[in-house]
Amino acid sequence: MVTRMSETAPAAKRILAIEEAVRGTVLGQEGVIREAVACMLAGGHGLLEGPPGVAKTLLVKSLAAAAGISFSRIQFTPDLLPADITGTEVIVDGAEGRRFEFRRGPLFGNVILADEINRATPRTQSALIEAMAEGTVSSGTERHHLPEPFTVLATQNPVEMEGTFPLPEAQLDRFLLKILVPAPDEEALVTVFERTSLAQAPVPEEVVTIDELQALIAEVRTVEIPEPLLRQVARVIRATDPTGPKGTDAARRNLRLGASPRGGEAICRVARVAALRDGRHYVIPEDLAWALKPALRHRLLPSFEAEARGLTGDALVADVLHDLPELPAEVEAILAAIDH
Repeated sequence: MVTRMSETAPAAKRILAIEEAVRGTVLGQEGVIREAVACMLAGGHGLLEGPPGVAKTLLVKSLAAAAGISFSRIQFTPDLLPADITGTEVIVDGAEGRRFEFRRGPLFGNVILADEINRATPRTQSALIEAMAEGTVSSGTERHHLPEPFTVLATQNPVEMEGTFPLPEAQLDRFLLKILVPAPDEEALVTVFERTSLAQAPVPEEVVTIDELQALIAEVRTVEIPEPLLRQVARVIRATDPTGPKGTDAARRNLRLGASPRGGEAICRVARVAALRDGRHYVIPEDLAWALKPALRHRLLPSFEAEARGLTGDALVADVLHDLPELPAEVEAILAAIDH
């Protein structure tokens, strides 16, 4: 079905308005902002990786402000307990005597910043899994629904690994995208330094209401992906399986674990956002190509030999997929552009 541009223009304008509002406070991170907005609109969660001081926290706060939704920050530390995140049962006095009442933790928000997530113990990290997968928190025999929309944006420092607990593959797979946050360029740095005279960093104005945001998220799900493109995504995912019949030679040589079906779902969900952002209600190969790196870079587990050669992340994605035959030209261009 062909959708006229006029039918999708309001959605495209709102997506671009959110991005533009965040760009006003987070400088020099256009690609990062687009991926973070796409992650939220796709109804998923993102892992932000970058060195200290590149505005990861400001990005998440600005995204919540521009989208008109609540923001909650959790600082992960080794002594943090699961109940510190989800909430706990407390004893309260009432007219009928003492009773247990659930007190909500900071996880009950729309946009959650899980700051330095890899500094918490695996027990505390795992407290996020139910929330990220099902949008609920269990306490005793009761389940409590988290507010909608609900997006976790977790940060981790790729350099300082002492005293950290790397996320296990099962938890990494819960993140829709892994978003790499680089250092800003010279022009952006100059503007950042000019703003040091301000009492506090500027926060964007609300550009959409929560109802408009939920309508956007619902509209994203209606974007169509033609069957041939779905088949291409399936071929890409199977090509990363080092033990499967369709795994590429590079996958067998360099991987211990390939992308799960969630990786393919992530490509499709984010590609739908890319299509709607461009005013279309149907996905084209360029949308899938754009989604490829952030959706797969954290899902391919390198072999010890590949890791020793520095073959990880985007370079690993390109190496594993480069010999997959009959890829769309747009996907081939993305793979060719990755610097080994």
